[in-house]
Amino acid sequence: NEEVREANNSVLAASKRYPDRIAGFCFVQPGNGPAALDEIDRCVDAGMIGVKLYNQFKYSEPTVFPIAERCIERKIPIIGHSGHVTDAKTKAAQPNISDSLDFCLLSGRYPELLLILGHVNGGGDWEWAIKALRSCPNVYVDTSGSVLESDTIDMCVRELGHERILFGTDSTMEGGVGKILSADLTPTQREDIFWRNLQQILDRRSA
Repeated sequence: NEEVREANNSVLAASKRYPDRIAGFCFVQPGNGPAALDEIDRCVDAGMIGVKLYNQFKYSEPTVFPIAERCIERKIPIIGHSGHVTDAKTKAAQPNISDSLDFCLLSGRYPELLLILGHVNGGGDWEWAIKALRSCPNVYVDTSGSVLESDTIDMCVRELGHERILFGTDSTMEGGVGKILSADLTPTQREDIFWRNLQQILDRRSA
């Protein structure tokens, strides 16, 4: 719809103004059908590097499948809003929020899909979220979120391997960076998480 297109246009304008600093992800609503696919093509052709989904539908639902297939065709990743929520109030407010099992189901159907579980520290039971990804080797996890519990990054590395972890922040930059700096990582692992792992995903488009 027009609101979605207008929001994506704002990101495109920012990336055009600061091409060396900003690379956008295209937001779409899977329920919009062919219009969502057209919006992906428009945004990617204009320079965006991936698709961002929210929680209108669980990612294991068939409504999301055409989005996944288009992203496979364009060799771009999907980053999805996530959370294993446990309290009744949040469940009622976000009944379609996807947790790790939804990501695993989508990844199992499309093993070639570049799929990122967004903000493992965004709320809910992050320990459950990490452990549930152990059997889904094609799902990456980003480290963003306002929760700053000290063991998150170490647990991600322990359970998933550092190659599947992508740096992110949707709260303070200090908190996001501090989680990585305070974890028990080698210099190479730290650099991989900060940028190299994502760069490898982006490089697949030119492979």
